[in-house]
Amino acid sequence: MIKVLVVEDSKVIQELIKNILSSDKSIELVGVVNNGKDAVDFVKRIIPDVITMDVQMPIMDGLEATKQIMANTPVPIIIVSSLFHPNDVLDTFKALKSGAVSVVEKPHSYGTKEFEENAREFLHKIKLMAEIKVIKRTWSLMDSHPATLGEQQNIITHIPKNVRVIALGASTGGPVVIEKILSGLPKTFNIPILLVQHITAGFTEGFIDWLNTTSSIPVVLAKESEKILGGRCYVAPDNKHLLVDKNENVIISGNPPENNLRPAVSVLFRSVEEVYGFKALGILLTGMGRDGAAELKVMKDSGSITITQSAESCVVYGMPGEAVKLNGSTYSLSPEGIIDYLCNLSMPKELIS
Repeated sequence: MIKVLVVEDSKVIQELIKNILSSDKSIELVGVVNNGKDAVDFVKRIIPDVITMDVQMPIMDGLEATKQIMANTPVPIIIVSSLFHPNDVLDTFKALKSGAVSVVEKPHSYGTKEFEENAREFLHKIKLMAEIKVIKRTWSLMDSHPATLGEQQNIITHIPKNVRVIALGASTGGPVVIEKILSGLPKTFNIPILLVQHITAGFTEGFIDWLNTTSSIPVVLAKESEKILGGRCYVAPDNKHLLVDKNENVIISGNPPENNLRPAVSVLFRSVEEVYGFKALGILLTGMGRDGAAELKVMKDSGSITITQSAESCVVYGMPGEAVKLNGSTYSLSPEGIIDYLCNLSMPKELIS
């Protein structure tokens, strides 16, 4: 049985969530509390397998509760957020940075088509997140894994001079790492980045808005047929694959999911390898499953530099771990190591010759 604690101040939403959880016999509701303080106190007595956490609550909000729980008694926390309130969405990503592992949309009215879709997504997320082994977060996870001297030495001695595009894929734990990487790049960074981040539909634009609060380069939602420009990060839209054509224009595709995912990292990596060959750089970050792993190996075999996030810095070492097993990774780097590598890529050629 997966033991779940629900943290939600709305009685209506509480009932909706309770109905969803009660529909699955593998899930046990161990408690319902109305604010973040009660959640912190509850976890001191009974440790659930998963917590669903509202954002805006009285006494203590979900952001502060997430910080305290992850600092003292870490539990996988799923943020339950409303798409209709911009502050909720922004605080959702702040909570992810504090240690929450995923986000789902608040349930719609019972009996509607949207409710059934929400319920499936809700239960799916709970079962997946229950498998994650979280760690204490008394400071930023990204700050706890600086680049090592070995990483620095590899970066300095192995810098390609012809990278024309960076393909980046991530899933669970990815938003925080991506925010760290993009905020660490110089404003003069001139290589385009194509990004697939697995995230609940509806949160992509909020994710982009959040990234733009700290990113050194513009982060935009990828649009069909637009020219790929240097110094920008293009994010795959909800429920669409992101590809590139031979003229270096964006393709947005509604083709069937791959690895049960759309957008899929596999589709992006394969497209980039076909168009750019060894002039592409592939990066696979934290996430469950194996999306993009085999295609990262193909990129490496084509002569591209490929990077996987190091195991100790991942929330989930699924996708990068699968790529490493396939010998698809040129380097395994911490987020800080990835930043250093990319910063060296953007240097003038005479400085890296």
